[in-house]
Order: sequence, then C-alpha cells, then structure tokens
Amino acid sequence: MKKRASKGPAKMADIARLAGVSASTVSRALAGSSLVARKKRDQIVKLARERGYVVNPTARNLRLQRTETISVVIPLGHEASQPLTDPFFVEMLGHLADEITQRGYGVFLQKVLPPMDDWLMRLIGSHRSDGIIVIGQSTEHGLIEVAAANYRPLVVWGGHADEQSYCTVGTDNVAGARAAVEHLIRLGRRRIVFLGDPTSPEIRLRYEGYRQALERGGALEEQQVVPAHLTPDTAYEAMRAFIGSKARFDAVFAASDVIAISAIRAITAAGLKVPGDIAVVGYDDISLAAYTTPALTTVRQDLKRGAETMVDLVFRRIAGEDTPSATMQAELIIRESCGALSR
Repeated sequence: MKKRASKGPAKMADIARLAGVSASTVSRALAGSSLVARKKRDQIVKLARERGYVVNPTARNLRLQRTETISVVIPLGHEASQPLTDPFFVEMLGHLADEITQRGYGVFLQKVLPPMDDWLMRLIGSHRSDGIIVIGQSTEHGLIEVAAANYRPLVVWGGHADEQSYCTVGTDNVAGARAAVEHLIRLGRRRIVFLGDPTSPEIRLRYEGYRQALERGGALEEQQVVPAHLTPDTAYEAMRAFIGSKARFDAVFAASDVIAISAIRAITAAGLKVPGDIAVVGYDDISLAAYTTPALTTVRQDLKRGAETMVDLVFRRIAGEDTPSATMQAELIIRESCGALSR
C-alpha cells in the first residue's frame, strides 16, 4: 500500500478531529491547561507531536493578549546625562535580564529623557509588554501614581513614601544613610558633608537619614549639603568647587558610590588624604567600590535580590495579585575610605 503524500504539518483543526475534541480544547491542552483532563491532554500532545503540529507563538499571544515581554524603563528627568553604562544600571539591568529571561520572557529596554510628558501612559497604551519595571522615580512620582491607579502590572525600584500607592522595591534608604553617618560620628567626624541632589525620592530619603544621624549625634548645626549629580564629572566638579570654597569639613557622605569615587578623586587632586584628612562613605556597593584606592566604605543594596523581587512581583501582578511594596535592609560595608580599618 502506498503511503499518502505528506501535505505539511497538521493544523489545529486536524488534531481536534483526530482527538475528537474542539479546537479550543486542543489549544488549552497544548498550553498545559488543567481544564483538560490529564489523559486527554497527553493524547492531544502526542497527536500534535506525531503530526508535526507547531504552535504559532504570535497567534497564541494575540489570542491570550500577551507579548511575553517585560518593559524595563529608566526615567532620567533629573539626570538626563546619566548613561546606561553607569555601574549601578549595568548591574541592575544584568540581574533583571537574567531573572526575566529565566521565565521565558524577553526584555524591552527604554531610557526616557526630557521632555517626558505622558511617557508612561504611552508605553502602557502601546501594549508592547505584559508588565513594566521602572528603575528609579526620578521626577516622575506623580505620573507613576496616576498610571498605577489603573495599570496593575507596574513595579518601581526606588524610595517608598507613606503616601504613595504604587508598588516599590528598594532598600531602607533612611536607615542605611543613618547607619553610615552614625559610623562616621563614632569615628570622631563632626563636619560631615552630604554630597548629592535630594530632589529625587531615593536621594531625599538618604538625606533624611543623614540629617537624623547628625541630630542624634548632636552635630545637626554642622550639616552641609553640596548638590551633586550622579555622573562622575559633575560630581567631581562639585566636590572640587566645595574644596575650593575653603569650607571646613572632615567627612563626606555621598548619595551614591559614583559620587563618592568622584569625591575621592577631587579630594586627592587637592592634595588632601582619604581617609586621613577627609573620610568618605558612599551608597550602593557597586562592584567597583571594593577596588578603589582606598577601598570605599559604603551602604550595600542587594541588587540581585532586588531584581529577583521586582520580577517576582511584576509576574504576580500580571496574574492579578495586588502585591505590597518590599523594603530590604541596608548593610554598612566598612572598608578603608572611612578610616576605621586604620585604627
């Protein structure tokens, strides 16, 4: 007997006819749905494999209204010149990409620069992803609040304020900063400068921790704030100008490690020693922090755990769950730049 010539891979209707079920049942079975009995599901999968049926992922996603993509967005309204090669972004994006791809999803990365009118609403309306992770609130707290009121699968890395309603993941910035500055006070430092720009939520919380530590240590009258952007060159120039003003200070608490490393460069260029003349503490504990000269004392944010938590929360929210925010404990990492190890 001659074999019938192959007419190419079977269609879903063919599998449905052979299995004696509807096409929708075949679709559910191939998607692993528990709505189809296990025995029937196995039979349908076996028939599909034998006849070379291949699921069309584009068509399936259209039916399910899914893209199998997560948007990762970095709004830079306050730091338009900050590049994606910033060490913090590189580490965070790497961890996020690992977590998202392990779940079989792709990543859509977007950097948002001024003008920033309705960028989040436009992204949501484009339907190009199933959920959105925003790295940093920048100047966009109000817009995120409005978007989150009607769009559930949205998770933000940043500072958590009591009045906000959207889901955030981040470190306890107040406690972390307070621990860093209290450590400097215990080392005998009194004139401690806050180097950073407190206009963004995360940095503002770090400034609050700095202020609380000075108040508790009886040194609040000594507080000095030097505005500094998160880019190396601008932070270096800010520290250099402050040194040039002949202001008296014996320590720097920097709002980020990038700022702290730039401050060390400026202090050294001015002929001063770190930590002998000026102690320096940063925030983030990027990989580079352990290899500066001197090695940087800093407040560690567990970025890997943070990425894992954000991805877990955004997938739970895609599934319809109303998840709470998550705040991780900060950890003070003591190295050479604060002077503690030389005592």
